[in-house]
Amino acid sequence: MPEGVRRRVVGLAADALGGLPPGDLPQSLRQYAKFTPARRAKYAATALAAALESEPAFRVRIADRLRLGQPDLVRALESGTVPAAADPMDVAAAAYLVRSAGWSRLVAEAGEEAERAGAEGAAAEAAQLVEKLQAELAELRAAARADLDRHRAESDDVRKEGDSLRRKVRSLESDTRRAQAETRRVSAELEALKAQAAAERSAAESEARRLRHRISELETTVEQGRRSAREGRSVEDMRLRLLLDTVLQSAQGLQRELALPVSQIRPADLVEAVVPGSASPHDVARRALAEDDPALLDQLLAIPQVHLVVDGYNVTKTGYPTLPLEQQRIRLLGGLAMLAQRTQAEVTCVFDGQDLDVPVIMAPPRGVRVRFSRTGETADELIRRLVRAEPQGRPVVVVSTDREVAEGVRKAGARPVASVLLLNRLARP
Repeated sequence: MPEGVRRRVVGLAADALGGLPPGDLPQSLRQYAKFTPARRAKYAATALAAALESEPAFRVRIADRLRLGQPDLVRALESGTVPAAADPMDVAAAAYLVRSAGWSRLVAEAGEEAERAGAEGAAAEAAQLVEKLQAELAELRAAARADLDRHRAESDDVRKEGDSLRRKVRSLESDTRRAQAETRRVSAELEALKAQAAAERSAAESEARRLRHRISELETTVEQGRRSAREGRSVEDMRLRLLLDTVLQSAQGLQRELALPVSQIRPADLVEAVVPGSASPHDVARRALAEDDPALLDQLLAIPQVHLVVDGYNVTKTGYPTLPLEQQRIRLLGGLAMLAQRTQAEVTCVFDGQDLDVPVIMAPPRGVRVRFSRTGETADELIRRLVRAEPQGRPVVVVSTDREVAEGVRKAGARPVASVLLLNRLARP
């Protein structure tokens, strides 16, 4: 069977395959029944051709489908005539399926016709291709001749320009050599000047550093002398004034406490008697007051010129440890401000500052001095320095539960009290 006729027969079978019941299909074609006609013609071509050739019943069913689709062509073939206007390929494919009289001759003639038409078409295409190629060849030859003429003209121009450029290059090379020689001479002179300037600058910088160092030493010495004189004078004056105020207010307090009447000196005054001693923080509150009784702190703060020093975080972590450190400081300083206003005592609150990552920005309340320990120093050490800075004889009360702090300030002459005592006093209205 010619290839053209075979493709036409397979196409007809692929179109008719979808309309047949699955039971009427050969076993080899049932898997292609759900394909579209184009996919059946593409993927099942071999299986369709084999089934049409080997299974007459399947071929008869396809012929019946063809009879329904092209009844005129099938009747003409069965009557022994061939329609003049019909396509030879369609006639040969229908004859193969219907198997009318002389079908093999029709198939062979259709193949020969297809081969002859193909040969004629190929010859015509070849002739057209030859004509096209000859036209393109003529165009290419003309373009090549034009390009050749243009390249020759450009080559002449390039040759002339090259000669001009070579002359310029030789002139530039000569100028370059002279410039390089001048550059080497100037570079040598510049290096010598740089070396001289560097030596002079180094000597000037060394002298300037020595002079600055000497000036800094002299300024430091002068400032230290001034600071020592100023601090020595101001510290001594402050200590003396505090001590004097303490003595005066202690005397006034004793006068109020003893309710001594105003009297003039009498002979009996010259008789020897026991002179009352000055009260100290250790002599206060010995009348059976508990260590956490707020009245004890009131008595201590009633002493003239008393200085209350508070270990800040020791108190806040005893009273309200769950609050953030900032809220702890605000709450404690608010209570101390009210206490300082009521008692008129000097109040200093000390916080540990060695773990601070950034400076603390805060406005201390009125009447309360706030201090943070320096880097490398604990709040306990700062408290002991504050106690040692006070003059001998001035009453100092230190609020801290830390045993080491209490022992240290007691040796320095201060009165330690527990943090719970201050918390109880602040809680009382």
